[in-house]
Amino acid sequence: MTDSVHAYRVGVDIGGTFTDIVVIGDDGSLARRKVSSTPADYSKGIMEGLEELISEAKLTRSAIAEIIHGTTVATNAILEHKGALTGLITTKGFRDVLEIRRLRMPELYNLLYEKPVPLVQRYLRHEVSERMNSQGAVIQPLDEHQVRDILRYFQREGVESISVCLINSYTNPQHEHRIGQIVAEIVPHIPCSLSCEILPEVREYERTSTTVINAYVRPIVERYLRSLLHQLDNAGIKAPVLIMQSNGGILSALTAMEKPVHIVESGPAAGVVAARIVAARTGVDNAIAFDMGGTTAKASMIQDGRIHVTSEFEVGSHLSSGGINLAGGGYAMKVPVIDISEVGAGGGSIIWIDQGDSLQVGPHSAGSVPGPACYGLGGTEATVTDANVVLGYLNSAYLAGGSLLIDSVLSRNAVNTHVAQPLGLTLQDAALAAHVVANVRMVGAIKAVSTQRGRDPRESALIAFGGNGPVHAVGIAKLLEMPRVIVPLSPGLFSAFGLLWADHEHHAVRTYYRAFQSVDLNDLNTQVACMESKALADMAVEGYAPDRVLLKRSADIRYVGQGFELTIPLQAGQLDSASLAVLESAFSEKHHETYGHRSNGEPIQFVNLRLTALGERSRQQAHSRCAIHDIGRQGAIVSREAYFEGVGFLPTSLLSRESLAVQPAKGPFIIEEYDATIVVPPGWNAHVDAMGNVVIDQKAYPA
Repeated sequence: MTDSVHAYRVGVDIGGTFTDIVVIGDDGSLARRKVSSTPADYSKGIMEGLEELISEAKLTRSAIAEIIHGTTVATNAILEHKGALTGLITTKGFRDVLEIRRLRMPELYNLLYEKPVPLVQRYLRHEVSERMNSQGAVIQPLDEHQVRDILRYFQREGVESISVCLINSYTNPQHEHRIGQIVAEIVPHIPCSLSCEILPEVREYERTSTTVINAYVRPIVERYLRSLLHQLDNAGIKAPVLIMQSNGGILSALTAMEKPVHIVESGPAAGVVAARIVAARTGVDNAIAFDMGGTTAKASMIQDGRIHVTSEFEVGSHLSSGGINLAGGGYAMKVPVIDISEVGAGGGSIIWIDQGDSLQVGPHSAGSVPGPACYGLGGTEATVTDANVVLGYLNSAYLAGGSLLIDSVLSRNAVNTHVAQPLGLTLQDAALAAHVVANVRMVGAIKAVSTQRGRDPRESALIAFGGNGPVHAVGIAKLLEMPRVIVPLSPGLFSAFGLLWADHEHHAVRTYYRAFQSVDLNDLNTQVACMESKALADMAVEGYAPDRVLLKRSADIRYVGQGFELTIPLQAGQLDSASLAVLESAFSEKHHETYGHRSNGEPIQFVNLRLTALGERSRQQAHSRCAIHDIGRQGAIVSREAYFEGVGFLPTSLLSRESLAVQPAKGPFIIEEYDATIVVPPGWNAHVDAMGNVVIDQKAYPA
C-alpha cells in the first residue's frame, strides 16, 4: 500500500470490546486493524489503531481523504444512565408526559415491574404558560418571565443540557423558537434542543422523549467528537469526519453534535448496510443480517433486497428493537432507524446462575477491560468467549492474528468455578450449555425482526459477521430451520466496511393531517416542494450539488381512527388523483402484509409527510476486489478436538478460506482468520462462492 498518487478512506467502528479500523485505497488496496476499545476515552483506541495502520501501510496523513465513523458513545450514555444533567421546559399541564409514557408493559403479569427511570428527573421538568391549538393558532401567549426564571433555576442546579417540547409546536414553532432565543441570551453555554427542530411531528410522548434523548446525549457526543477531531488535527490528519446514522446514512460530525439522537444506533446500522451489499452481489433477495460482537448481538431483516427502516424505536430495554411491536421497556426514539433488534449477548457476556439454578447469559458484559477470563487482564467471571475456548471452537493460544493472547487454563477455571460446579455438570457440558443458551437469546433477537413482523426466517439466508457471529451462526440457523449461512470476507471487520459503503443522508418529516377524500392537491404538492427545497439546501451545505442528490418521498398513512400508521413510498413528480389511488392501493397491500387483513372501503388519511435526501457519491469496492487475497493459511494445517452437541469431542480440521475455495468441505471443521473464527459443525458443509463468501448449508458435495 503506497500513497504516492492514491487517496484513502478510513472506516472506524467502535464496539464494546473491540475497535475495528479499515483503510481502503482508490487502487483497491486494504489495511485493517482490530484493537481493544478504550471505554474511558474511545478516541484513544482509534488514534492508537490508526497510527499503527499509517505506519504499517506507509501512508502520509494528507493521503487520507475522509474518515467515516460508527460509534456507541450515545447508546452507552443512555444504557449506563451517564448522560448530561438535563432540564425540560414544556407546556403547563404536560410535566409528566415522560412518566405516563404509552402505558405499555413489557412484563404484563409482573406486579413488581418498574418503568425505566425518566432521563429528566421531575425537579428538572418545568412548565411554562403558553398554548397553541392543533392548527397552530396562539391560544395563550408565551410567558417569557417564567422562561427566564426557569433558566436561572436550571443554571443554579447545574443543568448541562436543555430540552424544549411545547404542545402542538409541530404546527407552529413560534414559542419554541422564542425560548431558544432566551436560552441563548441567559445561558448561552448550555446546549438547547427544540422539539420543532428535532421532531416536528404529532404525538406528545414520542416527541418529548426523542427531544430529551437528543439533549441527554448531546454534551457527551459533542465532547467526544470534538476530542476526536482535535486529536486527528494534532496528528496532522485533516480529513473530514463523517458519522454513521441509525438509518444507514452518514452525516457530518458537526451535524451529529447538534442532533446526536440520529446516531444512537450508529454502530449496528453499518453492518446491515454491508450485509445488503453482500446479499445483492450474491443474488440473495431475502436475508437476515446477524452481527455478534463482544458485548451485544444484533439482527436485521433484508427483504426483497431492501433494508427496512422504521420510525419507531426503543433503546435501553432488555431487547432494543423497532417497529409496531414495541413493548415499552425502553426509551422511545421516533427518528428513522434501521429495524434492528439487539440483545446483550456477545463474546464478553457473563454466564451466571439465577435464583432458580438456571443458567443465564448476559446482558452484563466483561467488555474489553477486564474482558473474558482468558484474556488474562484480571477478569474472573466466565463469559461466552471462555465457553467457546473450552469447547475448542476458539484458538486456545491467541486471537486477532496473535495480537490478543489467550490463556485457556483461565477459561477452564472460570467455567468450572462459576458454571460447572454450581450446576453439577462436566466442564464441557457446562460450556456447551452456555453456548446454547446464548444461541437461544440471539434467536429471540432474530425473531423480533422476522416472525414477529410476519416474515418466515426459513425463507432467508443468515449473513453472519462480527467477531463471534460465525462461531454461533450455524447453531442459530439450525434452531430457526434456516437453510443457509453466509459468512462474508473479513467478518470481524464487516461493519467497518459497511461505513465505507454508506451514502450521505438527511431526513425530514412534517405532520400533515388530511383525509384522502379532502386532500387539496395544490397544498399537498406545495408542502412536498417546500420539504424538497429545504433538503437540497441542507445537502448543499454538506457539499452536494442538486444533480448529486436523490430525493425519496414517503407518507405515513392509516385508516381513520387507527392509533398507528404505515409508511408508504410516494411517487416522484407532481402528485395528482392517480397518484393518490396508487398510494391507497399500496397502503392496503402493506396493511395486509403487516396485520394480516385489509379494510376495503374504509376511509384513510395522511398523518405525516417524509423525505429522504441521499448524496450519491462514488465508492471503492475494495472489499470484494482485494480481501480475498488476505485470507490466512493455505490448506489444512492442524486439527484440534472440538466438543459438539450430541456427539461430544471430535477431531476437527483447521482450514483456510482459500483452501475451501478450491475444494468444498464437510463439517466438522474450523476456519481461523485474523478477525473472526468460523465453526462448521457435523452435518453441515461449506464452500466459497465467487465473491469469496463462505457459504454453509447441508447440501451434499461430490467427494
